[in-house]
Amino acid sequence: MKIAIASGKGGTGKTTLSTNLAMYLAEQYPVVLIDLDVEEPNSGLFIHGMLIHQQDMFKMIPEWDKAACTLCGKCQEVCNYHSVMKLGSMVMVFPELCHSCHACSELCPAQALPMQAVKMGELKQYETGKLSFVESRLDIGQEQAVPLIANTLDYVEKNFATNYLKLYDAPPGTSCPVIKATQEADLVILITEPTPFGLHDLKLAIETMRELHKDFVAVVNRFGIGNNEVFHYCESESIQVLAKLPNDRRIAELYSKGELVYPQHQEFAEQLKVIAQYITRMQERHL
Repeated sequence: MKIAIASGKGGTGKTTLSTNLAMYLAEQYPVVLIDLDVEEPNSGLFIHGMLIHQQDMFKMIPEWDKAACTLCGKCQEVCNYHSVMKLGSMVMVFPELCHSCHACSELCPAQALPMQAVKMGELKQYETGKLSFVESRLDIGQEQAVPLIANTLDYVEKNFATNYLKLYDAPPGTSCPVIKATQEADLVILITEPTPFGLHDLKLAIETMRELHKDFVAVVNRFGIGNNEVFHYCESESIQVLAKLPNDRRIAELYSKGELVYPQHQEFAEQLKVIAQYITRMQERHL
């Protein structure tokens, strides 16, 4: 199974849940945790494994061959992202806008836009017990996270057998990186907090998941602060609130030191067990 842990906003506890849940499940099953928040990956602060693989990640960008070009303008016509433009006697390529769709290169009658590999980031794989951890990090100055997320997912599919439970630590928000990180998931766990901001962004995340036709459940973090509006909304929308992670200073202290919570906090561990049992039941049905 593929489980994505997402949220409508940053700072709700995605990484806390992802890392603790991955280590908890890996006590029984082979698990791979993938940090897909490639612009600011931080799951690695809590997963201390042995580095077993590292590689640069590339995307394909067209490069204009002036000698071959006939200035027909076909490239500009077929580019949906305005990353290739014919300006007088030259063709300009804007790599920051390119989505590597290959349309300009494939449809150029003069083959004047060959695709070239451009480094966009790096991927690392760690191992600790039954847990594999994969993270990718976007290079400074790179604007698009989606190509690196896509390449990371391809790496995981090629290198991890179907018996692995795959946990995706998704980027925050509801934009393109989140959609790419969750589009292949069998279940999306939406983590939120019981505050007006949490409810507002949870609604956005739920709307996105419904547009993607994804099965999803909610987990409320920092239970005990704010109000009950999140619970009232979930009840009115028939959304299952799977667990309530407590608001406790001890949890914040453990997090700030880069330590896992569940081995040292009983109430958190009990709620984590509920989530793990739900996933296990789904996994058994999935198999």
